[in-house]
Amino acid sequence: MKEQPSVQSLIAIGLVGLLAIFSLNSFFIINPGEAGVLSILGKARDGVLLEGFHFKPPIIARVDVYDVTVQKFEVPAQSSTKDLQQLSASFAINFRLDPIEVVNIRRTQGTLQNIVAKIIAPQTQESFKVAAARRTVEEAITKRDELKKDFDEALGQRLVKYGIIVLDTSVVDLNFSTEFSKAVEEKQIAEQRAQRAVYIAREAEQEAEATINRAKGQAEAQRLLRETLTSELLQKQAIEKWDGKFPQVLGGDGAIPFINIEPRALQTTR
Repeated sequence: MKEQPSVQSLIAIGLVGLLAIFSLNSFFIINPGEAGVLSILGKARDGVLLEGFHFKPPIIARVDVYDVTVQKFEVPAQSSTKDLQQLSASFAINFRLDPIEVVNIRRTQGTLQNIVAKIIAPQTQESFKVAAARRTVEEAITKRDELKKDFDEALGQRLVKYGIIVLDTSVVDLNFSTEFSKAVEEKQIAEQRAQRAVYIAREAEQEAEATINRAKGQAEAQRLLRETLTSELLQKQAIEKWDGKFPQVLGGDGAIPFINIEPRALQTTR
């Protein structure tokens, strides 16, 4: 007949089982890109737990693990510009938690969701106000790179105090009021009309200058022609054009007929 295990044996087996369970729950691993915070009886212990194998007291301890790789959240913001125009934007914030500050983050902010909602979102809003207030709405649109630079500097200085490192930001969307949009459109139309008027005026001015230059050229040509047409030249040109025939009658009422002398007679006389 098979013997039944004694009570002592059952207790011993139970204790070994519990010890094995406690032992398994007492060890944990922090993976690359993570940082852990050990809390005993609800109190966070100093010293961040970086990647590797770690021990924690069973039952009374817990470990909060934070992702310290690059995180990305899109945060909306609104502000008034220097000329009191309403400007709204949406920023994509790339950041990561400073592993050295994870314990303090656990004590002050708790979860990553709290960090985004209570720290990053309001500081994004305040940083956008700082950047937008330095320029007009038109400058904010035409000089977006400068706006982003001021925003990045303000946000980085604000978040680093909370153990949050800003790696990069991008302006996802930038909008302005309907009234300003209409004003910009009207301004563009007015500028186009003004440019067209300037073009027409310049074209007319150039045409007038061309006309004057042509007239000056013609006047100069006529002056030079008059200077070259001397009496000797005119006489020479008249002789060159003479066909060898004398006119038959002198002009006037008392016209006297010329004697018609044949060219041969002239030659004989000579």
